[in-house]
Amino acid sequence: MNDAGRAVRLLSLVVAKGERKVMRYFVVLTLSLILFSLPVVAQDVPRAEVFGGYQFTRLEGGVNANGWNASVTGNASRWFGVAADFSGLYKSISGVNVNAYTYTFGPVISFNREGPVNPFVHALFGGAHLSASIPGIGSGSTSGFTMMFGGGADAKLNRNFAVRVVQADWVYYRFSGTSSSKNLRLSTGIVVRF
Repeated sequence: MNDAGRAVRLLSLVVAKGERKVMRYFVVLTLSLILFSLPVVAQDVPRAEVFGGYQFTRLEGGVNANGWNASVTGNASRWFGVAADFSGLYKSISGVNVNAYTYTFGPVISFNREGPVNPFVHALFGGAHLSASIPGIGSGSTSGFTMMFGGGADAKLNRNFAVRVVQADWVYYRFSGTSSSKNLRLSTGIVVRF
């Protein structure tokens, strides 16, 4: 069985153990893949890519929110990498200030790294933290599980810089037994390649 098959088998076994254990094992697996794959990266493939930019999120129920999105990707080959993605969104609804932060990790598949446009897809799994406050009254927060499936396209400016023209992700949240699966995140920004 190859390394990818073992990783998929390990991930499927871990999913059965529960969300907390899934997150812990997935983070360890992701970090291990990054650390052990960096020495085999070819010279002409960027070893790492750092993205930062704006995100627009359409939440279930028709609520629109704005925020930021940042990620770091370690590239193991021309087509495979592992990403750590972080984001924050902010919205005020009828005097209630709502903030949501995500931290996810997962594989990235690139389709044309050397070309002027690099399309990619990814599957990200991790956690989310949601907080709400009403000025003068109080606040509350909860943490839960999140996963994102999507992709996008980077347009190369030069060897070290690209513009993330678009990144579109379907987002799933699960907080305290309640899930939300009709969410869309769109991001754009700058990519720095090392």
